[in-house]
Amino acid sequence: MGLVQLLGDADRILVFTGAGISTGSGIRDFRGPKGVWKERQPVYFDDFMDSEAARIEYWDQKCQAWPSFSDAEPNAVHTSIADLERAGKLAMVVTQNIDGLHTRAGTSSGRLVELHGTNTAIECMSCHARTDPDSHVKRFLETRTPPICACSGYLKPATVSFGQNLDPDELERAAAAVQETDLVVALGSTLSVYPAAGFPLAAAERGVPYIVVNRGATDHDGHTAVTLRLEGDVVELFPPAVAEALAPSR
Repeated sequence: MGLVQLLGDADRILVFTGAGISTGSGIRDFRGPKGVWKERQPVYFDDFMDSEAARIEYWDQKCQAWPSFSDAEPNAVHTSIADLERAGKLAMVVTQNIDGLHTRAGTSSGRLVELHGTNTAIECMSCHARTDPDSHVKRFLETRTPPICACSGYLKPATVSFGQNLDPDELERAAAAVQETDLVVALGSTLSVYPAAGFPLAAAERGVPYIVVNRGATDHDGHTAVTLRLEGDVVELFPPAVAEALAPSR
């Protein structure tokens, strides 16, 4: 059974997305051959909280990447996923991405789980108030001083750093979607980071069809739960299939 038929037959699709869907929007991935972590090492959460030098390094990395995030526009993958929601066929998008492009493409907050948080807001690590990133980025670039909240707490983008706990409410929402889906599609992910990559696999192990679309190997390749494995650029493969599956004449 092919991608178009699987999408067309499903009523409650769980879409799991990774960095590979946003490279087409000009955002670099992290773990690929040309990924961010090939050049700079991530700053762990405990180091961020304990060390001024670590906070400077963290903010320097974020500011270096900020133009690509702030200028990025959703691509056809993001918009095709939003099309699935508008057609009433989307159970949930569970994403590892922090770029906010699903929201900008039209996916509603009620159908979106951002497991690793978002770069579109700055959060205080003490009072958890959220503010817009632009002023903090500008101030850091001018002063090289990590920003601090009015409550004296440390500020960082509302993303989950290495060593930082995932939001239990978001994990619960993703787990609930696993139980209600009738098709799971993993797009642009190496499926190597857990617990995130466990969600599509858990859905597949319930017996629902499981599609993996990615350029390059994934950790789920060869798994008996995978129904369909497509190798290639998700921007080229997925949106046309969604359009055909949603076509009135189908």
